[in-house]
Amino acid sequence: MSRKLFGTDGVRGTANRYPMTAETALALGQAVAHVFRARSNERHRIIIGKDTRLSGYLFENALAAGICSMGGDVLMVGPMPTPGMAFLAADMRCDAGIMISASHNPFQDNGIKFFSRDGYKLDDAIEERIEHLISSGALDSVRADPGEVGQAQRIDDAQGRYVVFLKNTFPMKLTLDGIRVVLDCANGASYKVGPTMLRELGAEVFTLGVEPNGRNINEGYGSLHPEQTVAKVREVRADLGIALDGDADRCVVVCENGEIVDGDALLALVAGDHLERGALKGGSVVATVMSNLGLERALEGMGIGLVRTQVGDRYVVEAMRAGGFNVGGEQSGHLIFLDHNTTGDGLITALQALAIMRRSERPLSELVAGFQRYPQVLLNVVVGEKRPFEEVPAVVEAVRKVEQELDRRGRVLLRYSGTEPKARVMVEGEDETRVSEIAQHLAEVVQRHLGAPE
Repeated sequence: MSRKLFGTDGVRGTANRYPMTAETALALGQAVAHVFRARSNERHRIIIGKDTRLSGYLFENALAAGICSMGGDVLMVGPMPTPGMAFLAADMRCDAGIMISASHNPFQDNGIKFFSRDGYKLDDAIEERIEHLISSGALDSVRADPGEVGQAQRIDDAQGRYVVFLKNTFPMKLTLDGIRVVLDCANGASYKVGPTMLRELGAEVFTLGVEPNGRNINEGYGSLHPEQTVAKVREVRADLGIALDGDADRCVVVCENGEIVDGDALLALVAGDHLERGALKGGSVVATVMSNLGLERALEGMGIGLVRTQVGDRYVVEAMRAGGFNVGGEQSGHLIFLDHNTTGDGLITALQALAIMRRSERPLSELVAGFQRYPQVLLNVVVGEKRPFEEVPAVVEAVRKVEQELDRRGRVLLRYSGTEPKARVMVEGEDETRVSEIAQHLAEVVQRHLGAPE
């Protein structure tokens, strides 16, 4: 069936506008509760967390009402990073977890994503069943009897549980004593757990973006605005800067000299560290088609393979689970370590970098100095239709000629946006000027044969 509510990462949109309305949240709560209750006749528990957006209150209560109306019990934990909810769903033996967040989007947006009892995001089949239950009206006939209505309660120790979990991912023999860290929480979900975790490990922490007011999440702070972290690192002469996004599943790190570390460079660094310690599983790393050719070359130099997936962390995780890999991530700094958590976790990513710095006793700038990022140009072309590129002979021929010219010294990628009527044209290579020329040429070919009519 066609999916109308769920995108690649849950349901998302402008708060209080369809589909992100209280009515939709109520129905989602009912559907999720029914799907998981249908597996047995026992009562079920579903845990709900959120970031710091004003509209979080609206969706938290609507979801809870829907779950309770179907006989499910609700645990509400308040502000919590998305990866924290993945951990808590499994740790507290819940049947499902729900996170209310629009990640790095502005406060006007919000989203609802779901985790199963093992902490992984729901598969397509379950999401489609949830949509069918809502669209078919079947939920009206399966509400709980009055005596079976569920209960809701707030959990006070959830943040403490997550902090302990995070600390346990850091090597027991190491501490952060004497390390100066700048942490920017983007006025988002990590504003309490992030500073607490780092300080308990011994770091001296300088915080930014830890005063949420419901409207300032991601505004001028966090991974979208790492210049704040850069300035603070230089001001206080910190050893590391960490900039998280609103739900703390991605992390941008800043060296002691104020230089921002490319996400692919960070992924190469941690992959090499895992290999050196004999901890890399499957002999490969998983990344998306957007990861730079420099990552591929860096991994080749270490004897590590690279498995590419389509864009989206859920596809990275799927490939990691299928292939038995434990390290993967996206160019944005959304890194995944399946030995520790089931989804990207910005704070675990930061701890990985800090552990490498501690073990080597070298600054981060030295550790990533050898990474060579290839020039990359990405152009968007508005299209009138999303025909498969391989069905357009002119596009196929243009790409063939470019790939022949680049040989193994570059890369071409054409893909369609999942949310907009646009084609993405990406070209990488050694010569930035030539890469730009090639990208422009391919964009013109796509525009000529697939572009929207004037």
